[in-house]
Amino acid sequence: MEAVSEVSGRAIPFGRKNVDTDVIIPAKWLKTITREGMGRGAFETLRSDPDNLFDSPEFKGSPILIAGDNFGCGSSREHAAWALLDLGITAVIAPSFSDIFSGNAFKNGILTVVLPQAAIDRLMEVAQTDPVTIDLESQTVTTPFQDRFPFEIDAFRKHCLLNGLDEIGLTMARDGAISTYENSARAAMPWLAATEQQMGDKAA
Repeated sequence: MEAVSEVSGRAIPFGRKNVDTDVIIPAKWLKTITREGMGRGAFETLRSDPDNLFDSPEFKGSPILIAGDNFGCGSSREHAAWALLDLGITAVIAPSFSDIFSGNAFKNGILTVVLPQAAIDRLMEVAQTDPVTIDLESQTVTTPFQDRFPFEIDAFRKHCLLNGLDEIGLTMARDGAISTYENSARAAMPWLAATEQQMGDKAA
């Protein structure tokens, strides 16, 4: 997982409320077994309109999406996070998120920022012409016009995002402690090693 410390650039002033995961990535895209290319299906229905924001010259490839209340509601499909990442979006700002979507986004390295509606309205205005910057370390969203909006984030999620640690990375970071435990367990319970050997022989 890529580390996230600062996300800066044009933000897509989407603003729509109650956008569910079927809007983010239609069900027909769930048959794929790879994350690559999922961006082609992101917001597919909306992007069928040639004047859609996502493919416009001003916002295509923007790393930030500004959305409305309850973003990511609906089914629990992790593909929604994959699709956003493949589309180039690494941060979403909204007044609220579905809990399941927020968890999936975090596990895939997408920063979700919760701000009050007044801040969202201001960012929607700025995004029409200028970039937005999210600083995870200081937990602020800023604009070139001296706007500064602080946000809260769970300390564990912040640590993982700053250091690019997904569940595999967290496990690997404890490799030394895991090996120490396994060695001590084998010494205290030598029959475990014999059982492991028998299982290995059967598998071969």
